[in-house]
Amino acid sequence: MKLNEEFEKTITSEAVESWRYPRFFTENIGSTVLITGNDAAHISKVLRMKRGDLAVICDGNGTDLLCRILTVGDTAELEILDRKPSEGEPTVRLRLFQCSPKSDKMDFIVQKAVELGAAEVIPVISKRCVSRPDPKSAEKKRERWQRIADEAAKQCGRGKIPSVGNQLSFAEAVADFSADIGIIFYECGGKRLNEIITSPVPGSIDVFIGSEGGFEKQEVELAQKAGITPATLGTRILRCETAPVAALAVLMNLTGNM
Repeated sequence: MKLNEEFEKTITSEAVESWRYPRFFTENIGSTVLITGNDAAHISKVLRMKRGDLAVICDGNGTDLLCRILTVGDTAELEILDRKPSEGEPTVRLRLFQCSPKSDKMDFIVQKAVELGAAEVIPVISKRCVSRPDPKSAEKKRERWQRIADEAAKQCGRGKIPSVGNQLSFAEAVADFSADIGIIFYECGGKRLNEIITSPVPGSIDVFIGSEGGFEKQEVELAQKAGITPATLGTRILRCETAPVAALAVLMNLTGNM
C-alpha cells in the first residue's frame, strides 16, 4: 500500500531526521557545549564519534540543541547549530508512587515509567511489600534507579531527566500528594480512568501502584481521605510491573500525550 504524499513528506523530512542523533544532557552550555566524564568517554570510545559528527544536547530544562563535534577526548566540545523546545516532555506532570516489588522489577518499572513520560518515580513501602530495604540499601538502590532513569531519558528523547525520589512509607507518600488529581489503583475496584480524566485536562497527576498483593483496604481508605481516587485497570489482575506501564500509557493517551 502506497503512503500518501503528505505522510511521506513527514517521515522523510530533513527537519525531523536532523534531530535523530545521539542525545546527551549537560549544563555546560555557553558559546559552545562541553561534554565531560562518562558521556565524553561514551562519545569517543563507545560510539566512536569524531569531529564533524552531529549530536543532540539537552540542557535538562526542556531545550534541545543540535550540535556538531569540534573536538573529542576526555572532554568533547561541540558547536551549536540550532535549538528548539524539547518535544519529548508531556504536558502533564505525572509522579509515580510505586510500592517496592521483589527482585529487580523496579529496574524495569523505572525505565518504562521514564519512557512513558513520568516526571518522578518515588519508591514506597506499603504493608504488603516483601522488599523492605534498610536506609543504606535503599539509597544504593535509588542511585542505581537514577542511573536507569538517566539512560532511559537519553534513549527516548526526554527534555528533562526524571528524578527517582527517596523511599517513603505509604503514609508519607499519601501525605506528599499534591497534584491536581490523585489515583490509587485497587484490584477490588474503582473508577475507570476515562471517568477520572475529564475536561479540562489536569496539569499534574499523582499515581499510586501497589507491589505484589496490591494494597490493603485500610491503605486505600487512607488515600481516599486525602482526596485520592481509587481506580481500576479492568477485570484482569495485572502484575506489579505491568500495572504502571498500562496505567501510564492510558493516562498519557487521555491527556493528549500519546
